Amino acid sequence: MQHKMHRFYRIHEVSVLVGLSRATIYRLIKQGLFPPGVSLTGSRAVGWFEADLLQWVNSRLNNAQ
Repeated sequence: MQHKMHRFYRIHEVSVLVGLSRATIYRLIKQGLFPPGVSLTGSRAVGWFEADLLQWVNSRLNNAQ
């Protein structure tokens, strides 16, 4: 999958953007219902592509209509 990356979001920013808690985000990732983050440093730092997050938000909006 090719990403048109504008920037990475860290978990706190992701939580604010989508309005979900950190625990809920990770639970949805485990269930395959939220885009997984990518390793930024090879260890604990994780980030999310802006485009993936916006696509997820838009899909939620479309399903709500």
